[in-house]
Amino acid sequence: MRNYHLRRLSNQPVIQTSDVKPTIDGFDVLGAFNPAACRVGNEIILLLRVAEAPKARKGFISVPLIEDQDGVPSLVIKHFPEPNEPYDPRIVTIGGKQYLTSLSHLRLARSSDGIHFTIDEKPFLFPARLDEAYGIEDARITFLDGQYWIMYTAVSEHGPAVGLALTIDFKTVERMGIILPPPNKDVALFPQKINGKYMLLHRPMVSEIGKPSVWLAESIDGVHWGSHRFLFGGRGLTNPAFAWEGAKIGAGPEPILTDEGWLVCYHGADATHSYSLALALLDKDNPHIVLDRSEAPLLQPELAWEREGFFPNVVFSNGWIQQPDRGDEPGSIWVYYGAADSGVGVAELVAE
Repeated sequence: MRNYHLRRLSNQPVIQTSDVKPTIDGFDVLGAFNPAACRVGNEIILLLRVAEAPKARKGFISVPLIEDQDGVPSLVIKHFPEPNEPYDPRIVTIGGKQYLTSLSHLRLARSSDGIHFTIDEKPFLFPARLDEAYGIEDARITFLDGQYWIMYTAVSEHGPAVGLALTIDFKTVERMGIILPPPNKDVALFPQKINGKYMLLHRPMVSEIGKPSVWLAESIDGVHWGSHRFLFGGRGLTNPAFAWEGAKIGAGPEPILTDEGWLVCYHGADATHSYSLALALLDKDNPHIVLDRSEAPLLQPELAWEREGFFPNVVFSNGWIQQPDRGDEPGSIWVYYGAADSGVGVAELVAE
């Protein structure tokens, strides 16, 4: 694999939380981050994760979620007395049941230059099913078969699952439902069939045995998935030099086909929950074969806005764009990344 590195195109975020208006009256936007990315005509489209929460009420915890109301999934807000003991403000356990204190949806942002974005005021995808009751998070976009496939994390009391939606124009969208049951996330669909099959990367979540790892799956229709197999995991358990990916690992945007094979961007997290970005290379015809991986992170949280925010010390990518070729030179790859769950940065992937 060629020697790649990531060069920030801006020392400031291209999108900040303050750039996004709340969807619902009486709510605050807590974060705008982790965008999927694609090119549509002359525009670059980002599909932001926007986390919103009801304005704080003194002495109470307010929980927004989708519940069945007379057979219709509807937004409700529950209020619980604030615990006397310290608690995680993002996720709370009340009466033995866990709740998120914010609700995420997906919001479109558009740009002609990839740096300056106009953000839609209304959601593109808002939680609307009971299996999305706690929110919709961290989408990936792949253009395949003449349409855009949007894979996203659908969160409910049963855990994170993987949902699929399809669009041809980002004006209308069709939900296809859950394609991988909980607990699972970080799904990236390959942009072409391989050996006649749809393929995707995913990350089953583990508990007592094992660590999070990247898996490969196959499908004949893009909806029903099987032939699951382990692809790669974090190396920090056996080698301290890889502590940066020792606690968590997961796939980022859709793989990109290069002359060397399928290029995969992935994230790793260390024991302190600091997230970094790295690359893997998979065989072109047999992507279950890992040809190479980064020996060190390509991007780590270093700038103040990457280290401080709703969830500190995070750079997390689930969207990148191939720029057009320049004569005989292939176009570079722009990597959009969420920073501290509070904004969006962009870096250029450079090969030496």
